Amino acid sequence: QVELVESGGGSVQAGGSLRLSCAASGRPFSSNTMAWFRQAPGKERGFVTAITWGYDSTYYADSVKGRFTISRDNAKKTVYLQMNGLKPEDTAVYYCAAALKGGLWVGVDRYDYWGQGTQVTVTS
Repeated sequence: QVELVESGGGSVQAGGSLRLSCAASGRPFSSNTMAWFRQAPGKERGFVTAITWGYDSTYYADSVKGRFTISRDNAKKTVYLQMNGLKPEDTAVYYCAAALKGGLWVGVDRYDYWGQGTQVTVTS
């Protein structure tokens, strides 16, 4: 079993920054993909960004490209999401996800494990 625990959410003014962390524990990862999704009230959970564990390839949704950066620390089994230039429309619950099969997946159904989510609120 794999456990993902997110942290780092909070409230920030528009234009500000936050860094989210996702710590993985349990079954060891090999060439797995880690990703961040987000879900705003009344909306479906949507893809934000993903990173492959072994080759460090990344992919971003157009809405966050140039503002958000995903990275990982293999030794700590932790994935980070640095969010700069935050906008009110970035307000959502952010979820960390892990896929056992490597690849830059954007669909929620490609991910096997999910964290509990962390709230990000951006005020104007």
